[in-house]
Amino acid sequence: MIESNKKQFKEEFKGNIIEYVKLFYRKNIDEATNQQLFYAVAFSLKNTIVEQWMVTHKAYEEKDVKMVYYLSMEFLMGRALGNNIINLKAEKAVREALEELGINLEAIEEEETDPALGNGGLGRLAACFLDSLSTLGYPAYGCGIRYKYGMFKQKIEDGYQVEVPDYWLKEGYPFEIKRPEYAEEVKFGGYVRMIRDEQGRDRFIQENYQSVRAVPYDIPIVGYGNSIVNTLRIWDAEAINTFNLDSFDKGDYQKAVEQENLARTICEVLYPNDNHYAGKELRLKQQYFFVSASIQRAVSKYMERHDDIKKLPEKVCFQLNDTHPTVTVAELMRILLDEYCLSWEEAWEVTGKTCAYTNHTIMSEALEKWPIDLFSRLLPRIYQIIDEINRRFVMDIKKRYPGDESKIEKMAILYQGQIRMANLAIVASFSVNGVARLHTEILKKQELKDFYEMFPERFNNKTNGITQRRFLLHGNPLLAEWITRKIGDQWILNLSHIEKLTAFTEDETSLKEFMDIKHCNKERLARYIKEHNGIDIDINSIFDIQVKRLHEYKRQLLNILHVMYLYNQLKKNPGMEFYPRTFIFGAKASAGYERAKSIIKLINSVGAVINEDASIGNKIKVVFIENYRVSNAELLFAAADVSEQISTASKEASGTGNMKFMLNGAITIGTMDGANVEIVEEAGGENAFIFGLSSDEVINYENNGGYNPQDIYYSDLDIKEVLDQLINGFYAPEKPNLFKNIYDSLLYSNGYEKADPYFILKDFRAYEVAQKKVSEAYQDKQRWAKSALLNTAKCGKFSSDRTIEEYVRDIWHLKKVGINEQRGV
Repeated sequence: MIESNKKQFKEEFKGNIIEYVKLFYRKNIDEATNQQLFYAVAFSLKNTIVEQWMVTHKAYEEKDVKMVYYLSMEFLMGRALGNNIINLKAEKAVREALEELGINLEAIEEEETDPALGNGGLGRLAACFLDSLSTLGYPAYGCGIRYKYGMFKQKIEDGYQVEVPDYWLKEGYPFEIKRPEYAEEVKFGGYVRMIRDEQGRDRFIQENYQSVRAVPYDIPIVGYGNSIVNTLRIWDAEAINTFNLDSFDKGDYQKAVEQENLARTICEVLYPNDNHYAGKELRLKQQYFFVSASIQRAVSKYMERHDDIKKLPEKVCFQLNDTHPTVTVAELMRILLDEYCLSWEEAWEVTGKTCAYTNHTIMSEALEKWPIDLFSRLLPRIYQIIDEINRRFVMDIKKRYPGDESKIEKMAILYQGQIRMANLAIVASFSVNGVARLHTEILKKQELKDFYEMFPERFNNKTNGITQRRFLLHGNPLLAEWITRKIGDQWILNLSHIEKLTAFTEDETSLKEFMDIKHCNKERLARYIKEHNGIDIDINSIFDIQVKRLHEYKRQLLNILHVMYLYNQLKKNPGMEFYPRTFIFGAKASAGYERAKSIIKLINSVGAVINEDASIGNKIKVVFIENYRVSNAELLFAAADVSEQISTASKEASGTGNMKFMLNGAITIGTMDGANVEIVEEAGGENAFIFGLSSDEVINYENNGGYNPQDIYYSDLDIKEVLDQLINGFYAPEKPNLFKNIYDSLLYSNGYEKADPYFILKDFRAYEVAQKKVSEAYQDKQRWAKSALLNTAKCGKFSSDRTIEEYVRDIWHLKKVGINEQRGV
């Protein structure tokens, strides 16, 4: 839609809204609720999107483009309406149209539910990548699962996390389109029978299996101002035979509906609790379900226009987003061997040129391992293929390192009754990348050292990025407008242009304007907190924010222990110099992660005591944001003064929250971990507050010992007082032992874990010193404003556009497709 058609667009848009309200709800505009208006507006906007979507894919077909399939268990998309309006460059026209109908855009945006398709940074990164792929004009599909309930909606009741179903599809999702014509069958269980075909080749047939129909739902991914619309394809499961009447008539009621039950459970929730066998089985079913459907469809799509399956790598790349989709390797081999009758060597060559693997962590729970008995029972043919891959790879190891059994122990795919999926991904992929420079170096020198020695050419780094269109243009419109006034709008498509803001870091008027915008965003967040938490916070206090998935290595515990320490100091010395601070947390803990859930309870218990203590004069407030997600994250990033990035060094692969805070003018307090290292390089060490052990020091302690947290506990009375408050009932008078599990984890080893494994006490005093520096720096308003603006100005490297260009250059080798050079509505 071009500028000259703006009037026509407005009239058609208004007419569609009126028609949809009438058609769906039998109402006039003035009778419709905000939710009904949201759906009418979304469907009206979808008309424009679908036109561009069809043109995009027609161009892909005509140009016979190479396509990347980004396979991920998570896509944390956030609300679509506002982002789509921005990327269509239609905001002015849409606002005018809605105002003429008496509709408030912000009010109806609030009616949209966040799609519950992801949980943390992994899923949000995937969403940013899809935005960048469309904006840059590269052909791509995101492939995932259409979860009914997502992970869960987090409620905080009496300070505890309570998981309730997040049925985000209850009212339907207006931007998706069901595509039953592209359904695929996915098979589980049964057994494999070998036959010999007419050419004398061994063929493998899976029999007596259960199966489901995988049905795709497509969601448009709109590029910014370029008429390109790519696709997020999420797969839902349906029963192939929904009801077995014969079984029902014979009284076997459970068998009558077993296929329907199988289909329903597969897409029920994101990351089912796998603390038990049934949960592990369901998670493996989910992974194979969406991978098998995606690979089958991708191969079929390729063969519709080509006749040589061996040339698949010329037109297709499968990018595995962490280890979850690693079964892609064996599924592609199955299709090539069993359906296209390639030899093993031919199939392996195609697979090895088509699959690429991104490693996101060195944490053991993400480097997935599956029990062979479970895997082989559920996916018998896939297991056979992995077993053969392992057999051949072990032969290669023995040939390369004769007599070195330790290499087999570390590198074999099958070992001690388990399938090691990260090993499979590395062995079968032509590219293995880390997601920050430090992370990649740790992989090469520590965690995956043996693989790096064997396949050095496969390893590369792709530092993560974020989309400035979601997290600045949409999430912080006041700052976005100010930046555009100062330097123009080129930063929207090329974030490196934002460095032009450095010219204003010595200009007092510009610094004041910048901080006035921050103040307005703090007011916006304060209203949200008052409405949702009932807490009044001081707008002029330092907004110190830590929002991310709750895991012990991310050290929310260090943060709250320091808050407890500050509170103790204020109680002892009421007249001490102390600049007011609002500590804001937001995090979900996995349903089965009891210690993480205890930390959430601790944060809320500490807040309950401190927030009600009038004797400290509101100098500290503690806020826990319930159900942290993309839509409230945008408020938090825009309002933050301090960005808490305090993971144990060497544990955080990259982080992207650190980049979102930086983009919005928050200053990092953090360890030299993940992408923090590169953030400090860009912004300068004087514009961050860095503390704590280095990654080398952490790794040395882990490998060689030498750290005993009890030495600190008994020698530092302030730290001892804080820890004793975990077990003396100070924050839980009715249950003095409520936080004993946290206390014990910090001081005592057990059968599977060392004491204080994330070095919280070791880094405590360094963190406390860094926090003092934060308070001192904040009181120098000119210095703080300059540092904050420099953080925004120096974040150009951290755009997902840059990351995607590197993937394209080094891994995917895609070509840009131009649709329409005329831009804007």
